[in-house]
Amino acid sequence: MEALCEGLFFFMNDQRVSVAIQGGFGAFHEIAAKNFFGKIPVSIVPCDTFSDLFNILAEKQAECGIVAIENSVAGSILQNYTFIRESGLTIIGEQYLRVVQNLISLPGKTIEDINEIYSHPVAIQQCHLYLNELRKRGVKVVDADDTALSVKMIKEEKMENAAAIASELAAKMYRMQIVKEGVEDNKRNFTRFQIITGNKGVIELFNKQKRKINKASLCFSLPHQSGKLSQVLSVLSFYDMNLSKIQSLPVVGVEWEYLFYIDLLFDNYERYKQSLDAIKPLTVNLQILGEYNNGRQPSED
Repeated sequence: MEALCEGLFFFMNDQRVSVAIQGGFGAFHEIAAKNFFGKIPVSIVPCDTFSDLFNILAEKQAECGIVAIENSVAGSILQNYTFIRESGLTIIGEQYLRVVQNLISLPGKTIEDINEIYSHPVAIQQCHLYLNELRKRGVKVVDADDTALSVKMIKEEKMENAAAIASELAAKMYRMQIVKEGVEDNKRNFTRFQIITGNKGVIELFNKQKRKINKASLCFSLPHQSGKLSQVLSVLSFYDMNLSKIQSLPVVGVEWEYLFYIDLLFDNYERYKQSLDAIKPLTVNLQILGEYNNGRQPSED
């Protein structure tokens, strides 16, 4: 990773990597982006929605993007599988993040002052048990576009009786108060993010790190015949591919047919390439979404 960091550092004209994120400054996407790039300076490009993020990348207004793909509590973020596949962008890496959700309000407020709570639906889902107790005493929980933007809204509109569920970074960034830390239901609450780009220079630089490629994300559909998926999985097993993730999504407009998104872990890159050659005749429209280094899963702390 050190060689990669140095290469990226000198590659960017302004010595910064511009990274599009879903959400505002202080969002978990920003934290994940900074963790992934480490010592490399990043310039964050906030986007209200994932759709906006992919539009920004298509218009080349950012060099990279980072998108949440699955959460250990809430599950897969299904729309992002489709966005990545249809965009033609390349996955160049992944980042795991331990997600700590906090109840954040204007300074000086207590939990008794709060009668409305705003956050992204996924964050709300992650804090169901805590929020359900507040609902019982009449607190209204409202879906919002983003965690950090909810904090910003409460700050700018001086919402005296409102709070947001968001990151510690968002609280610090907007000079707000954490009323209660760690309100997520499960302390092993992790989100996996994928880093994507269409920038040829960045892709070429990452591709030079062949020795670090030990994971791949693929997409394919199958002929509508019995046993085809099991055949593909058997071939991958024969080539010692470790299937770490499989996600199916319906093919729009074709009833009862599906796209399969899979993540493979491997130790031998050449054997991985051989496995692709072997499954290609069994699949339809086999697509490599990215080949990259397996992200390190963090501990509970």
